[in-house]
Amino acid sequence: MNRNSMLLSSALVAAGVGTALWRKSRAMDLRNKVVLITGGSKGLGIAMARKFAEEGARLTLCARSAEELDRARNDLSSITMDVHTEQCDVGDRDQVEQLVEDTLRREGRIDVLVNNAGVIHVGPVETMHVEQFEEAMDIMFWGMVYGTLGVLPHMRERRSGRIVNITSIGAKVSVPHLTPYSCAKSAAAAFSEGMRAELHGTGIKVVTIAPGLMRTGSFLNAKFNGAEEGEAAWFSVSSSIPGLTMGATRAAERIVEATRTGRAEVILGTPTKVLAGFKALFPGTTADLLGLVNHLLPRGSSRTKKGAETVALRHPLVRVLTTPERAGAKEFLQPTPEGA
Repeated sequence: MNRNSMLLSSALVAAGVGTALWRKSRAMDLRNKVVLITGGSKGLGIAMARKFAEEGARLTLCARSAEELDRARNDLSSITMDVHTEQCDVGDRDQVEQLVEDTLRREGRIDVLVNNAGVIHVGPVETMHVEQFEEAMDIMFWGMVYGTLGVLPHMRERRSGRIVNITSIGAKVSVPHLTPYSCAKSAAAAFSEGMRAELHGTGIKVVTIAPGLMRTGSFLNAKFNGAEEGEAAWFSVSSSIPGLTMGATRAAERIVEATRTGRAEVILGTPTKVLAGFKALFPGTTADLLGLVNHLLPRGSSRTKKGAETVALRHPLVRVLTTPERAGAKEFLQPTPEGA
């Protein structure tokens, strides 16, 4: 290695160390911070709640199901008793405004908002109903907008806060048979990135998180259209493959760290980074390859079933292949009907 190369390498290392130290010096101490998580009762939501609780945060969780919220509060009781829950459909603007108002009245402030609530529709676009696109947008886009605009006046006044938006690899690469999900996540990512830029210098950091497949057991509550049995089978098996998927606990750790440092964007998982990078470099090739994948996916009627309702997930081979995801369902409080 010549002298110039050595100097360049040293400069890059020094810059990296300097950036890391600078981020650390500006990191948020999460002890006693008020963290509001939407969709916080199960899956990635409960995984994040556990990690924020371990950091000493004061939690408020919202979800549509009172039963699931009770289960989440009981789960967190071994870590902290400082947990409040509130039923809220984030697709309803009035309910979100009430949630923010109630939290501010009770806690006095909101330091961190995590927009996490989501829904997954799986199936060919010709079997999807307009209402399913609307539901996806209501929860994953409008829910994010309502929550963010709800907390902004308070955070602006304090000149401090974090807004963490859970998007997806689907916001970067629109995968066949997940079109409503990808549409909503793409809109959410654009909103998140725009808000990051517009809030620069205000003391409020907007963090965009783009996860890939995670082992949370979400396939049990995803909604499948078309050849619903085949759709449930391929989606559930794909979300269980080691190496292709990421554990929700590890994902939650990365998200909490990004919240602390206020990073602009975090892409979770090596396969996710590779796919996003390939799409950025070769958009046409990516589209053609996804077209080939589409021909391999099932076709069928326009019926809709939740994963847990399908016969496919009871097949012995599918049960074996989805063992990691079923373990994730149990660990992250996904409602699992008997026999599913």
